[in-house]
Amino acid sequence: MAIRNILTYPDKFLRQTAKPVTAFNDDLQVLIDDMIETMYDEPGVGLAAVQIGSDLSVIVYDVTQTEGERRAEALVNPKIVFREGSVLSENEGCLSVPDFRSDVKRDAHIRVEGLDRHGNPVDIDADEFLAIVLQHEIDHLNGVLFIDRISSLKREMYKRKRKKQLRQQT
Repeated sequence: MAIRNILTYPDKFLRQTAKPVTAFNDDLQVLIDDMIETMYDEPGVGLAAVQIGSDLSVIVYDVTQTEGERRAEALVNPKIVFREGSVLSENEGCLSVPDFRSDVKRDAHIRVEGLDRHGNPVDIDADEFLAIVLQHEIDHLNGVLFIDRISSLKREMYKRKRKKQLRQQT
């Protein structure tokens, strides 16, 4: 297992749409293990493959938030097949959008279909925090960042701030 570099805004790769996984081979297992290790290293509660430069439709997440206990899950080719209600995800952040947090309107309840890391079907009914995390990570697979879901004023302020940060780093 290896910790991978996380791409950050404005990297254009983050805007790509992920491709469906068709081979459940050793390479996929290594990718998933690396994603889990990278997620925990940051630390984060979710990570999409596009965030580490892979164009495969894979996410990992762990919403247990229990000290010392880890229960990472992997979801391959996930799709939201049902959504209802509305909830405000307060202070949402992203490993690929450094130094910024914002409230984001999300669906309150979703149903996600996909496959586990071995290709077995998975059907998840999610609400509360799990629903927010799954929506956030599935957005990544569609080239959507959480800043795309906030007001244009806040988004533009972040973009200016980020460009200034990047100029100062060079």
